[in-house]
Amino acid sequence: MLASWGLGNPELGVVMLGLFVVFIMFGFPIAFTLMALGFGFGYFAMGDIVFALVVQRAYSVMTNDTLVAIPLFVFMGYIIERANILDRLFYSIQIAIGGLPGSLAVATLLTCALFATATGIVGAVVTLMGLLAFPAMLKAGYDVRLSAGVVCAGGCLGILIPPSVMLILYGATAGVSVPKLYAGALFPGLMLAGLYMSYVIIRCAINPSLAPRLPEEERKVPVSKIFLSLATSFFPLALLILSVLGAIFFGIATPTEAAAVGALGSILLALAYRSLSFGKLRESVILTARTSAMVCWLFVGSFIFSSIFAFLGGHQPIENFVTALNLSPFWFLILTQVIIFVLGWPLEWTEIVVIFVPIFLPLLDNFGIDPIFFGILIALNIQTSFLSPPVAMAPFYLKGIAPPHVSINDIFAGVMPFLFLVVVAMVMFYIFPGIGLWLPRYLYG
Repeated sequence: MLASWGLGNPELGVVMLGLFVVFIMFGFPIAFTLMALGFGFGYFAMGDIVFALVVQRAYSVMTNDTLVAIPLFVFMGYIIERANILDRLFYSIQIAIGGLPGSLAVATLLTCALFATATGIVGAVVTLMGLLAFPAMLKAGYDVRLSAGVVCAGGCLGILIPPSVMLILYGATAGVSVPKLYAGALFPGLMLAGLYMSYVIIRCAINPSLAPRLPEEERKVPVSKIFLSLATSFFPLALLILSVLGAIFFGIATPTEAAAVGALGSILLALAYRSLSFGKLRESVILTARTSAMVCWLFVGSFIFSSIFAFLGGHQPIENFVTALNLSPFWFLILTQVIIFVLGWPLEWTEIVVIFVPIFLPLLDNFGIDPIFFGILIALNIQTSFLSPPVAMAPFYLKGIAPPHVSINDIFAGVMPFLFLVVVAMVMFYIFPGIGLWLPRYLYG
């Protein structure tokens, strides 16, 4: 039948991939589109065997122990978010660095970086900081564009900084150790956050009108009050996060076990602050179930799709095309990162990681590229998909809660310098790969 259509199996796989992109453009649900295309093309190519294959792949996904860490880390983030810990954290950092140029903006980025380690949910961080820090910066006379850029860029750090849900999905997809990925992503994540903060401090020092200094009474805070504020907000959360990451890095616990400890620790922390109620706990559980169900359905759909795609040999024409280009490793990386950058406009990071990244993975050995290096580079790149117009989710999250006078164009203009800094971070990571590869090699050999 395929021959009568003039199509072999590999070409049919490419057609299936193209149809997926078309259907997504029309707004069809992604997970069920993946399953429908997998079923349809699989039945067309192999008959009834496809049903056994689909059951096998779905079962293998649901028994993957690594994925259990996802709902636990998500739950940890939602508990911390709903326990009003973030506003205490923001205030304590604000009074501790009140003398710096652009202190409110730097405090926002520091809070985002720390909160990013508790939850990888970009929408939650951008929304919370948009409600907490954005009005505070505008009230202090900060430039609208700078304030918007800080909130949007800082809110996206959770994609990269461990314990990132994106790295768990990449590890499960690529067959790479999640602890090694976490160790590899730690310093690049801190580097990117440091670039953001350095940019804000330097720009505000050069042009103080962008970020007027806080009133003296807000800057001249007694050291005892600063220490007490940090001791009751910054240090407990930092200790919880460092305990979770340390247990993973040093092999004391698996990511799933560490995530369970982190989830329990977030509940105890919320109880210690007397800010946990049954309603907040129930809401966190419901939101966790909703997010986890979305990820699981997407993962099942993508595995069905990728299994049929692999059976059809859809990777072969793509691999042949890339090989025929006779690219060097540098230009191969440029090609893949440009494709991922463009895919970030219509697609979420989850679809990119579980559908399109596996197309590139078999080619890594041909170019001698470390899959850990490749995964961290993707995590850096995906920051741009949340920031780059026209379909940038972080600016739209902020616009939904911003005052009416803040236009979407102001927000887009504000994120552009931070978008450039992401590219700078990618270039630095390419030139000095040891930024990400030294720690996993030191810890794991």
